[in-house]
Amino acid sequence: MKIAGSTALVTGANRGFGRHLAAELVARGATVYAGARNPDTVDLPGVTPVRLDITDPASVAAATERARDVNLLVNNAGSGTGADLLHGDPERIRLEMDTHYFGTLSMVRAFAPVIAGNGGGTVLNILSVLSWIALPNAGAYSAAKSAEWALTNALRTQLAERNVRVAGLHVGYMDTDMTANVTAPKLDPADVARIAVDGIEADSYEILADDLSRQVRAGLAGGVAALYPDLP
Repeated sequence: MKIAGSTALVTGANRGFGRHLAAELVARGATVYAGARNPDTVDLPGVTPVRLDITDPASVAAATERARDVNLLVNNAGSGTGADLLHGDPERIRLEMDTHYFGTLSMVRAFAPVIAGNGGGTVLNILSVLSWIALPNAGAYSAAKSAEWALTNALRTQLAERNVRVAGLHVGYMDTDMTANVTAPKLDPADVARIAVDGIEADSYEILADDLSRQVRAGLAGGVAALYPDLP
């Protein structure tokens, strides 16, 4: 789709990667609604702040009424509790699923009719390389992102006939506050935002932002032995 002249809603746009996505869309000529639980925290020039908690159905419904002209939805809002599946707090595990899976699903269910009614457009779900491979100390996040990937695949097929393209961005670690304690190499989120928006404009279904994502995807064909070579 053409970005210039489009109208986008970016969830979690007040900080981190979402803020970079919103800035990139504005720079390319899009009108942007910046969703945040506290709209007063949105400090990006050129956007319209919208109060939005994707885990709250009433908040999602209100945002849908506020942004009736949207033809691009970017599901970026997320959580990173660091909960592992065996010993983590069940409430934290549930939060990951409520945010990444049920929250994303709620947004798509609300905005797909809006986008279709506006002549069609795109939904971009911000996924992760961890939707394809799991780290033991972040099992809840990986499980939720895997569920979101499955959701993306199902909705992609279901919404195609309504001229709503559903895409997914897979990416490794980015240098944001969510990964402040990660010592591994991290990508510049501004660079990833450009790759993501390029992918939207190219009508890509699957956007791989880095070599790590490409490597892990290639490893899927090799099964467990390829993805987890340290297993006995």
